[in-house]
Amino acid sequence: MTAMSLSLGTSPSANLTRYLQDIRKFPMLKADEEYMLAQRWRQHGDDSAAHALVTSHLRLVAKIAMGYRGYGLPVGELISEGNVGMIQAVRRFDPEKGFRLATYAMWWIRAAIQEYILHSWSLVKMGTTAAQKKLFFNLRKLKGQMQAIDDGDMPPETVTAIAERLNVSEEEVVNMNRRLASPDHSLNASLREDGDGEWQDWLVDDSEDQESQLGRNQELTERRSLLKDAMELLSDRERHIFEERRLRETPSTLEDLSREYGISRERVRQIEVRAFEKVQKAMRNAALRPRLAAQPA
Repeated sequence: MTAMSLSLGTSPSANLTRYLQDIRKFPMLKADEEYMLAQRWRQHGDDSAAHALVTSHLRLVAKIAMGYRGYGLPVGELISEGNVGMIQAVRRFDPEKGFRLATYAMWWIRAAIQEYILHSWSLVKMGTTAAQKKLFFNLRKLKGQMQAIDDGDMPPETVTAIAERLNVSEEEVVNMNRRLASPDHSLNASLREDGDGEWQDWLVDDSEDQESQLGRNQELTERRSLLKDAMELLSDRERHIFEERRLRETPSTLEDLSREYGISRERVRQIEVRAFEKVQKAMRNAALRPRLAAQPA
């Protein structure tokens, strides 16, 4: 998979409005479709499968990138860096872990964007400790929470509160605030010179929309049902060990279970692994069955 073989006909840096319209054309993937594509990429190096995984998540990249638009950098460049992070996520994604790609990719997308911002702002001149990076990316949010969003220096009590929250010196807070200070732009400002589209059209709503929440709840219900059915294939001892080791908030130790069953800890571990493999295989087969049944003979 090449660095950017998405063939969108445009890039976010060249024409942001057109790009945001174009990426809406890529369909969202269902869980079983995502799993099959990820397996094709991992097992066979299928570039078309990787392409489908990346393009189906370009809207996610754009949404995350919009959340970083307050650092004075072109949004198109932030999206481009986020796309690189998305590609890295697809390269490393393992569908067998049981997570959706979006959950895994969010970390890679944010990491790529944040690294680009830090590099562009030359934060190395101000220090690159974990606390200073935390200050860089959280100062605006904390100011908003404290209703300290006006231009200029913050009141001393606000500076003190932020310094304590982020474990940095008050001087660092003041310096960072001055460095980040930039004139506000109207939300009604046009994205393009011809007036097509405004910035407020692309504001990020951090709350989960009803469609996403419904989809997540349906997926969780389906997973629970698959797990329940899969566990019926286990013996009583396998089921109990699996539940104690994999499903409890505080798992039982191998030592506890070995005393309970009068077997060695290694034997308990072997039973746990075998039970997990049985459940994993049964859930995977059950999830793929509807898709295979829908394929033409």
